[in-house]
Amino acid sequence: MFVIDVAGGDDIPRKKGPGIMQADLLVINKVDLAPHVGVDMARMLEEAHQIRNGRPVIGTVCRRDRGLVEILDLLRREVLFR
Repeated sequence: MFVIDVAGGDDIPRKKGPGIMQADLLVINKVDLAPHVGVDMARMLEEAHQIRNGRPVIGTVCRRDRGLVEILDLLRREVLFR
C-alpha cells in the first residue's frame, strides 16, 4: 500500500514513481482538501486509475473514516483470504 496526500499536488500519479507504479494499492488521502489546494480530484483519480492499469486506487479522508471500509475490504479479500 502506498499513500499519497492530495495537498502534494495532482501531478503525483503522473510522475509514475515506484510507489505509484508498484504498490498493490494506491491510497489518495485528504481528498476533501482538493478544492482548497487547486486539485481536480476527479482528474487525479482518473489519471491514477489509467496509470496503474486497473490496479486499485482508493480516495480517502482518514480523519473522517471515509474510504477506510474500502481499504479494509480490499485487504481482507486480497491479503487475508488469498
